[in-house]
Amino acid sequence: MPPSTAPTNATNPNPGPRSGDLPQLDDIDRRILTELQENGRMTNVELASRAGISPPPCLRRVRRLEETGLIRGYHAETDPQKLGWQIQFFAVVGLESQRQSVLDAFEAQVGSWVELRECHMIRGGGDFLLKFVARDAAHENHLTERLTATPSVSRVQTLQTIRTSRVVAGVPI
Repeated sequence: MPPSTAPTNATNPNPGPRSGDLPQLDDIDRRILTELQENGRMTNVELASRAGISPPPCLRRVRRLEETGLIRGYHAETDPQKLGWQIQFFAVVGLESQRQSVLDAFEAQVGSWVELRECHMIRGGGDFLLKFVARDAAHENHLTERLTATPSVSRVQTLQTIRTSRVVAGVPI
């Protein structure tokens, strides 16, 4: 049974999105999305070949997927260490209040920091999970101090990454 229609039960605890929540995609759209998640730089001719269609309808499909927001963009995966970013760390941040104005102000303030790579509002154990890169330990300490001094921040717990064993772009299709 495809994930969009799988029931929730003891044998399938993660059914995926409900069928009414998914955009209408056929098998070709799914192949296109899967291939582009793995290699966003492939040519339209190669993509069409892998999807089993000719290049003109493949390009139309890609443009439709972009226009509907299913494809949000393309990027290069760079090597942080080769670019001088030796440390990656996470911070769990607790705020003094969960009023929307406080949440918005915090997101706006830290959102302008170039070292912040991800910002997630979370449930349980804190209000936000942030992912940072730093050039060295002194830079990491500076970012932690800056975060601690940010208005409305009541608690900061940092977690330095020792090793990353898996990073997969996109989602299962």
